Formats: sequence, structure tokens, C-alpha cells
Amino acid sequence: MTPAQRASRLFGERFDAAPAAVWAAPGRANLIGEHTDYNAGYVLPFALPQVTAAAVAPADDGWTVCSEGHDGTVSFGPENLSPGGVSDWAAYVAGVVWALNEAGVKVPPARIAIASDVPIGAGLSSSAAMECAVLAALVDLGGATLPAQYQARLAQRAENEFVGAPTGIMDQSAATLSRAGQALFLDCRTLAVEHIPFDVAAAGLAVLVVNTNAPHRHVDGEYADRRAVCEASARTLRVPALRDVSVAGLPDALGRLDEVAARRVRHIVTENQRVLDTVKILRTGDIAAIGPLLTASHDSMRDDFEITVPEVDTAVSAALKAGAYGARMTGGGFGGCVLALVDAADADAVASAVASAFEAAGFAPPDSFVVAPSQGAYRAL
Repeated sequence: MTPAQRASRLFGERFDAAPAAVWAAPGRANLIGEHTDYNAGYVLPFALPQVTAAAVAPADDGWTVCSEGHDGTVSFGPENLSPGGVSDWAAYVAGVVWALNEAGVKVPPARIAIASDVPIGAGLSSSAAMECAVLAALVDLGGATLPAQYQARLAQRAENEFVGAPTGIMDQSAATLSRAGQALFLDCRTLAVEHIPFDVAAAGLAVLVVNTNAPHRHVDGEYADRRAVCEASARTLRVPALRDVSVAGLPDALGRLDEVAARRVRHIVTENQRVLDTVKILRTGDIAAIGPLLTASHDSMRDDFEITVPEVDTAVSAALKAGAYGARMTGGGFGGCVLALVDAADADAVASAVASAFEAAGFAPPDSFVVAPSQGAYRAL
């Protein structure tokens, strides 16, 4: 069964009724452009085939939510709609209701059931998928009309201000705005978007995602530290954001920073350029040619931004040795997933090579699967 079908079934089981609608929103993989989003830079994500679905129907008052893997239901009312008012996984749902209310959108009382096949804790934005599915479903249920880009911003606000996770706009934009067969080129300052051809299957290629199953190590504190260093460096360099430092101006900028800050800034500046270079190549249709840029991005995350762990480095190295055109960690780091650009016919062999490398290193077995750029949020049932 699809997540949409499972959400509908769960709704019937928990609420003894049929949902009025079911909406789905995907997880995302970031092709390139890591930690550039909160530096007002460029990113190039694409939506995954894996989605989170939200089944909804009107209620008499308040909101009641249930989810696969969690017993019972969680209920909250207007009195709970302030940051900290709802905890655990249901905070993401309550945060969406709060963000809509804060924006002046009337949110109808509702019952909500959630099902997902987006891996949790793997750096594939399972939280944004949930937020965007719930938001789209509630907007539909209430008969409101909100532009898709505005929905992405509201979902980000829910995560930033209600849940308290300092994420950029990339995840929610990818979950909302993506198109099948394309990557989403997003300018995180202006929020301008362009859909870039990325039909890997038509080119005889595949994107292999390797979930390393590495536990996220100190991810919250380390993420916040990287962001703080970037923002402090921008102030030192007297620019609005690190996006405003050019590659040509990088040597001068690095000379004004301490050693650690210089490495962090070098990653952001060169990563922004790698995004622009990747987009330029993809416009020509030569998808395989972006491989070296993907690998260079990983090297920069490992050496300058220092956000990789042995499992992801092993996965990248093994994929490249097995013939991948390029490979890199995707997501915020300190665990999570690697993506590798491979010939479609070689995907199984590359996945097997990575698994063998993990076994030799004494790591837990990874999970590998092929993905294709997919559709953003949509009404599923």
C-alpha cells in the first residue's frame, strides 16, 4: 500500500470515519549545495519518490492527530498553539496549525492521520515532508488559496519557531515546489526558483541513495555551531551573508579570519560556485559531467566544514571505486545518507560494493535504493 492508502486506512481505524482528502509531500535529496541555504546562497535539491501522506477530515473543535508507529492520538487546541505547547512528533503538526494561524489563515478543526515511507533521521527531510503534507491538506480542507512558495515559507516557520529547529528554506521548498524529472534551483535570498532538467533515467543513469544508518552525532549542537560561525564570519567580513563573498575575493576574505572560520567560509563560497557550475552543466544535458562537482562537494564537507563521519566517507569512497561518476553526502551531516550518480545498469553493483566496504569496516549494514526526481506536494486521494 502507498503511504496515502495507509494514511486513509489509519484514519478509518483511529477515527471510525473516512477522510475528506489525503495529501502527500515528498522527502528530498540535495543534489548539491550543503549548508548554503542559511547563508543566503544557492541549493539544488530534488524531491524523492518517498512521501509522507496526511489524511484529514473536519472535526467539531481542536485538532487530533495520529501516526503510524505511535499508539493512540494526540489532541491540542488553541490554548496549546504556542512554541513548546505541543511536544514530540506532534509538534510538527501543531506548528503548521500555528504558522497558518499566525499568517491569518483560518484553520478548520480537524482530525489528521499520517503515514510515511520517508526514512526518519537519515537527512532526507522527513520532517519537512510531514509539515508540507499537513499544511497542504489543511489548506485544502479549509478552502484557502495559498501560493506554493508561501506554503513552503509557512512550513519553514513552523519548524523554525514552533519546533525550534534552525533549518533553512530548502527542505520545505523541495517538498512543495519540485517537479518530476527536474532539480529545483533555489536562490535562498530571493527565493527565486528554476526547474533544471535532471531526467537521470532518460540518460541511462541513476541516483543511488545509501542510507548509512550512522547515528547522528551531536547534530543539533554542531549544526548550530556551523551556522553561528558562518554568521559571525559574515559580520567580520562586513557582508550581508557569505553568499556575497566571491571565489575571486576568497583569498582576501580568508586572510581576515581565524583558521577554523576560514575553512567554514571556504566551504560555503566554493559550494555556492559548485551549485552554479552544476546548473550550467545540467542545462547542456550532460548529466554525467556533474560527477566531479559532487565529489568535490563531499571533499569540502569533509575537510573544510567537517560534517562527515567515517560511515559516509566510506560510502563515498566505495561508490567511487565501484565506478560512480560522483558521490557526496547529502543533508546536514554527522550521519545520514550519501548519493552517488551511477550508470543505471551498475546501481546494484555499486550498492553491493558499498555494503562490502561497510562489512569490512565493521559498520552496520547500509540501506541502498535508487531514486528519481519526483513531484512536490500533491493531492493523493
